[in-house]
Amino acid sequence: MARMSFHGTGEGVGLRVLSMFMGLFLILMAGQKVGWLLDSSALMAELERWRGLTSGSSLRYLEAVCIPYAPIFARIVPLAEFAAGASLIVGFSIRLTAGLALLMVLNFHFASGIMFTWGYLWNGYGPPVIGSLLALAVGGRMLPFSLR
Repeated sequence: MARMSFHGTGEGVGLRVLSMFMGLFLILMAGQKVGWLLDSSALMAELERWRGLTSGSSLRYLEAVCIPYAPIFARIVPLAEFAAGASLIVGFSIRLTAGLALLMVLNFHFASGIMFTWGYLWNGYGPPVIGSLLALAVGGRMLPFSLR
């Protein structure tokens, strides 16, 4: 049975607040993709746009994985973002959730090719999101106000 933990250090409280804000961020990102659940054409259009902007390994990944399986990803991504966001908000398995969300975000950044540009370093979806999820994946154990 899950129980709520209320004790923690200042650092733990800070990471717990970060997990709630990252959870909200992921839920809002999922909300932008709800339409994908019924129609994958918006995702396909985005992938085709990225195809024209990227090269090398990102282009090969788009052509071999992302574009052929876009109808599946169109259903999985919004559900995964929502589930990860909800998990981070309630504090359930924060380290695991943050690690999986980090892989999902890196997957998008790799496929778009943005992570190989200088602009990535000041992109609001880049280092702040990656750093936050990485911090939670590393230090998000036994945080206060979390489900156990």
